[in-house]
Amino acid sequence: MNKPKNDLLQGTLALLVLKTLTRGQLHGYAIAEFIQQTSDDILRVEEGALYPALHRLELRGLLSAEWGLSENNRRAKYYRLTAAGKKYLAVEASSWDRLAGAISLVMRTS
Repeated sequence: MNKPKNDLLQGTLALLVLKTLTRGQLHGYAIAEFIQQTSDDILRVEEGALYPALHRLELRGLLSAEWGLSENNRRAKYYRLTAAGKKYLAVEASSWDRLAGAISLVMRTS
């Protein structure tokens, strides 16, 4: 049962994307790069997972997007949190904190 180190728990990608976008609008590659760098290269978000997730979040009204130019003059879609996205993030982050705390309690038992 060897899993790659970059497997994400179900639903955590959306949470990570939303949290990343609290810093301001970013394009997809910058979102993936931020998550990877911030997690000390433990979490790697593949394009095949990221872009469908961004699309789902946009369809749900949690993100808005607009086209612009990236740092190297390439056309890129920039995403930003909506008010609904901020509310959703607050609720989900609280749930995540409770879950992580409960897991931690179990893992500390002998």
